Amino acid sequence: MSAPFLRLGVNVDHVATIRNARGGRHPDPVRAAKLAIAAGCDGITAHLREDRRHIRDDDMARLKAEISKPLNFEMAATDEMVKIALATKPHAVCLVPEKRTERTTEGGLDAAGQKAQLKPAVHALKAAGIRVSLFIGAQQAQIEAAAELGSPVIEIHTGAWCDALTEGKAAEAKIEWELIKSGAQFAKSLGLEVHAGHGLDFASAETIASLPQIAELNIGHFLIGEAVFEGLDQTVKLMRAAMDRGRKKATS
Repeated sequence: MSAPFLRLGVNVDHVATIRNARGGRHPDPVRAAKLAIAAGCDGITAHLREDRRHIRDDDMARLKAEISKPLNFEMAATDEMVKIALATKPHAVCLVPEKRTERTTEGGLDAAGQKAQLKPAVHALKAAGIRVSLFIGAQQAQIEAAAELGSPVIEIHTGAWCDALTEGKAAEAKIEWELIKSGAQFAKSLGLEVHAGHGLDFASAETIASLPQIAELNIGHFLIGEAVFEGLDQTVKLMRAAMDRGRKKATS
């Protein structure tokens, strides 16, 4: 039996990064989102950070109002962000760790160690009809914590695996891959929907697409970087093709 369709979420944060480097309104992340949707992606992801280093509040409002596919609102579990999410009412919220000193999200959320902080945010968002996901590592303790918190979805942080692949660290990559595989299987056994993302390129997306438990990949930096050379439309289509090749290798 073939595995279920694998969704592609395109993160437009770094279109806003380029815009903010100079100020003004160009390039517009909302325009990029619409192009990605026209090219075949299944949803749009955007991370509203505390310091607004890329996506801004008006970007989130415009994305919610103007795009034709689901909006996945990445955010820290703070009172400010929960308030904005409740006002914006995106299709989904992905709770992520956030530090001002980091260039990008450096690891998964410590769901096991931060239950008290995360519980009110998860409850408030779910009560508003917003699908909640926790961006976590694939360790069993983190997955169990996500289930205990009532999050229906997890997104596995694939950064360590992708970094090991890029750096040619085969042994380390194998360890991280086995952790992702076992984590996806365990999460599915608990009834969670499993997503994955961070650092994925064409090759790693094709590989992870072979895991039938994975329902969605969220990819941003690589796609925006490749779009400089290939155009966003073509880059999204190439990613969709890579994922489809990988999914054909999966069995449910």
